[in-house]
Amino acid sequence: MPVTTSAPTTLADLTRRSGLDVLDHLEREVAIPVVDGLQAQGDLIVVPYAFVARAVTLLTAAWREVPAAGIELLRSAAGGNPHTLVADPGTCRWNPNVRDTMGLALGMIETSAVAYLIHPEHGGTGIAPGRYVVRRQRERDTERIGRFGNLGNRMIAD
Repeated sequence: MPVTTSAPTTLADLTRRSGLDVLDHLEREVAIPVVDGLQAQGDLIVVPYAFVARAVTLLTAAWREVPAAGIELLRSAAGGNPHTLVADPGTCRWNPNVRDTMGLALGMIETSAVAYLIHPEHGGTGIAPGRYVVRRQRERDTERIGRFGNLGNRMIAD
């Protein structure tokens, strides 16, 4: 569900603060929604940790502070555009050392203030304070694969 903040951050604010850019088709004066629940951005999904606590565990306590320039979380396999996590200094940590029983997790975010995902094609999304797991999204493949012709899953790539 959206979370109200005192001063909405626009896409123009976010690109100016992070130094990252987005494509021209995006409206830069739009306020970026801040969400404390599930949210997706292209081939990533941000899941509150409480939703997946039984499936995802930290392997090490090697948290990295998210710098103002951000941390690239995922780039399309075809060398496409990156999903970058950005936050104000000292407010957000990232840990890629996780075990996920489903094999989808890229890592975990802990943030004490709003953090943002920015992507050149999708713009920005706001992540409310809390702990989250960042996972790849997958979809059911409609083509039969394997020796027995089973339907499989494939990662979403944008």
